[in-house]
Order: sequence, then C-alpha cells, then structure tokens
Amino acid sequence: MTKPVVVYGASGYTGRLICEYLREFGVPFLAAGRDATKLQDSMASHVPGIETADYEVAETEHSVAALTELFTGASVVCNTVGPFSAHGPEVVEACLAAGVHYLDTTGEQDWLVTCQERYGADFAAAGLMLCPGLAQMYTTGEIAAELCLERPGLDTLDIAVFWGGSPTIASTRTILVNAATSTAHYLEQNAYVEFDPNQGLVPLVVPGQHELAQSLPWGGTSHPVWYRNDPRVANCKAQGGVFNAALMRGVPQIVAAALEATKDMDAAARDRALTETAAQVMNVMPPRENARLNKSLDSVHASGPLGRAHCVIHGNQNYKQTGLLQAYAAYALLQQPPRRAGFVSGCKAFGHRELLGQLRAFGLVCEPVLTVEG
Repeated sequence: MTKPVVVYGASGYTGRLICEYLREFGVPFLAAGRDATKLQDSMASHVPGIETADYEVAETEHSVAALTELFTGASVVCNTVGPFSAHGPEVVEACLAAGVHYLDTTGEQDWLVTCQERYGADFAAAGLMLCPGLAQMYTTGEIAAELCLERPGLDTLDIAVFWGGSPTIASTRTILVNAATSTAHYLEQNAYVEFDPNQGLVPLVVPGQHELAQSLPWGGTSHPVWYRNDPRVANCKAQGGVFNAALMRGVPQIVAAALEATKDMDAAARDRALTETAAQVMNVMPPRENARLNKSLDSVHASGPLGRAHCVIHGNQNYKQTGLLQAYAAYALLQQPPRRAGFVSGCKAFGHRELLGQLRAFGLVCEPVLTVEG
C-alpha cells in the first residue's frame, strides 16, 4: 500500500483538490482518512480524471502509532485535518517518527508557532522539512512579499489578502475554534504584538475596485511567524477577508456570539459548541470553484527608510491554488531535497518564483504587478 505521497484528510474539500493536482503531476498517492467508504466515494465523484491516477485508499485512526505505521515508507505527507492546533501534533509527530516531510494548509498562527518552537529543531536535525501554511491565503501573499523584498532595504510588510466565495465547513470550524482559543499577532520590531481584540472590521483600499473592502486580522495569518527571524523584515502585519462586504460584516458578530456562549465551558464542551455553531454558519460543502466568481487578490506594500515597493497578484479559485501548491511541493520533494530543512515557509523551501511559475502555468494567477519607488 506504500505510495510516496500521503494526503491525510483526502475526502475533504481541499484534500480532493490536492489529489486532483497530484494526478496532474503524475504522482502516486495514498488517500487517507478515518472512513474508507467516504474516501472511495470522494475520489470517484469529486476528483476529475481519478480513473487515470495511481492511488490507493487507506483508513486509519488519528493516533501517533497508527499514523506512523501509515506514513512509513512514504516521502511526503500533505495534512488537511484541522483545526491543526487540536489535531496537528499527532500528524507531525508521526511524520518525524516515520522520517517523512510534512506539509499542511493551516491558517492558525498559534499552530505555526508550535511547529517552529516545539518541532522545528527535531525536523532540522533529521533533515526533514516542516512546512505548515502552504496555501493560497498565506503563500500567494508571501510570493508577493518576496517579490517586493528582492529590492534591499525594505523592512516593513503591509499585507492584504482577499478572495471571492465562502469558507468550507472545515475552515469555518477552524476560524471559530481559533478565535475562541488563541490571540492574533502582528510583528513589530521583530516582536509579536497582539492585535486589539476589540478592533473589529477595518476598511482597506483594495487595488482594482473603488469600494472599500472590510478586513479582519484573520488569526494574524502565517506571515508574522515566517518573517520573525528574517533579518530583512522587522515589521509585518496582515489583514484579509472576502470580497462580500455583507458576509464580512456578519463575521465579528458570529465570532463574538460564539465567544460569549462558550466562555465558561471546559475545553470539550466548548469544542462541541463551536462545532455546532460552525455547522449553523456553513453545513454544506461549497460547490466546485468557478474562475469567474471565485477571485483572489494578494496585495503587499513593502517599505523602508528610503524606498517603497507594491506588489499585487490577482488570481482565481483560492482553494485550487492551495491544492496546486501542495501537490507541486510534494512533487518537488520527490525530485530533490528542500532548500532548507526544519520549520520553513513555502517560499523559503521551494522558491517564490518557482511557486509563482506553477500558479501561472495552471492559469490560477495573473502576472504580478510590481511598482517600485525610491
């Protein structure tokens, strides 16, 4: 049953897209999860061209021992099972025990910090890569930031990430759990600073439209963690949201209500309550993305004492961007080692221009617009 790539959580929305792109790259994979029947049905009905893919299905329990056995003999694990702060440790520890590289799609800032501080050194010592947060909402923005940072002397990143559509069932649950259990931070002079929890919506000027967009810290995003130990960057702040202003205006109210309702609960009861709340917000799998409707935008202003740069990347189908990024990373790791072992961002592991090239090749982003001053 051994395959070089394991997609854990393959029956979910993002997992299926990773499988779709692994097929495009001709990479054999194991579609893994808790329910073999659900996995078989998902592959057959939701992954185009699956009949030409080299894959198998594997049912497993979510424990370090079972996952270690499943991962042994593979080279890469693409993990989509969140919330990652709750379910990620078993997968990371199993990857380390089995000697395989780890990728995930997280947007949970506290999980990235945990990966860096608890597991980064062990992965580095083993020559393995630990790359959480390889996904459109973080990596495409990182690509834009890296294009700006090609000009030396810029030490401050102001990042905005927007997309058209709505979160999946799993993403909705993760957003609520993350809001209830952790704080969001930005980077100021190489130190984490907590966002004001009462900040609420912040209007942003978004390139390409006259109407102001409504934004939130969105958990702080991955960017401040990735750049905290980067000598080029001292300050990094990210805001984001969906283009649908009415939907954005409802998010703080939903989160505030969930926090108030669960503030006196123990962890188990809170998790159940947040899961029920998430189901009320989003209880059906979103339809397959439409390039005309599901647009994305990543905008980065980089500044320094005597210079400015602004990079905008317009794209479409943010979940498909995530699936492609994950599949390409797995494909690349089968060809050669990552550029850096241990805890590492997607751009540092695979190269920002290389990742951009894949997104361009598959028609998911436009050519970036980069303007430089000073």
